[in-house]
Amino acid sequence: MGKSITGKNEQLTYLKERLTMFMEVLDHIEPENTELEDIDRLIGMIDDLEGKVEQFKTRED
Repeated sequence: MGKSITGKNEQLTYLKERLTMFMEVLDHIEPENTELEDIDRLIGMIDDLEGKVEQFKTRED
């Protein structure tokens, strides 16, 4: 398991990296060839990102 992300700057960097990954995946999707599983994976990525935002919001410095 990775180390805990506790500092606000680390948290922001983590969220930016995850969002960048999501955008890269989204950019490479071909709409004509997209399956329901692909869309489900994208939704899962957004759900995970949202969960991290909520988790970081409740942490104290």
